[in-house]
Amino acid sequence: MNPAAREIDLLRCRLGEGGWSADARGDFVAVEEPLEIRVEGRGLAVVMRTPGHDRELVAGFLLTEGIIRSAADLFDISPCADGAENRGNVIDVFLRDPGSLCLERLTRHVFSASSCGICGKSTIESVFLSCPPVVGGPVVTADFLRGLPPRLREAQTGFERTGGLHASAIFGGDGSLRCLREDAGRHNALDKVIGRSLLDGGLPLSDCVLLVSGRISFELMQKALAAGIPVVAGISAPSSLAIDLARESGQTLAGFLREGGFNLYAGAGRVLLD
Repeated sequence: MNPAAREIDLLRCRLGEGGWSADARGDFVAVEEPLEIRVEGRGLAVVMRTPGHDRELVAGFLLTEGIIRSAADLFDISPCADGAENRGNVIDVFLRDPGSLCLERLTRHVFSASSCGICGKSTIESVFLSCPPVVGGPVVTADFLRGLPPRLREAQTGFERTGGLHASAIFGGDGSLRCLREDAGRHNALDKVIGRSLLDGGLPLSDCVLLVSGRISFELMQKALAAGIPVVAGISAPSSLAIDLARESGQTLAGFLREGGFNLYAGAGRVLLD
């Protein structure tokens, strides 16, 4: 059974020539459930996510929120059972050096659905305290970027079934699709692909391109920077603070990827238009 989708009964209402009609039918919807993240038994955060790849999600979350610096900081990530109703929805993380835990490193309000809790110049400067600007990275063609959305769409099996999941995908500079994850939350999908790379020892992702399925927020750019990703592209629009961060961090940022073109907001030197 696919944990990302659940079959439900619904009424499909349609307006035709004779007026409105409704027929009962079954369909699939994206699953969203809370996941409590604990570190050394202490509650750290509750994130609303689509079940699946939870270890990757937690690993990526801890890295991009500044709780850990590398996979070497992790000893174990394991589910814990606090009653049958919470089975699988609570994960405890054990560190190699528990004394290094600093809950104050969290960069956003974990119960908030907004992109970031505090916006402004001080927010960007605080990111650079732990995430230096990126240098180097792949140089890609405009056709390379233009061709990414169809490849993302083809690989989105969960979206194909439910129509309700975001996706993040990591592509190599050679065009290879290295990792794709889906989730009801954009930031969760990104944490999952970053977490997979972290657990595989593949960080920093300095030779990669990130493609996200939705709006590009400051939070997504911040997480990409924490993973060392130099090129970020999205099918939708970036926010103003996301653009500010990209320009100060040395990242390339492209938005509104369509068959006929895209917008470049930062780091144009990594994109060849000829």
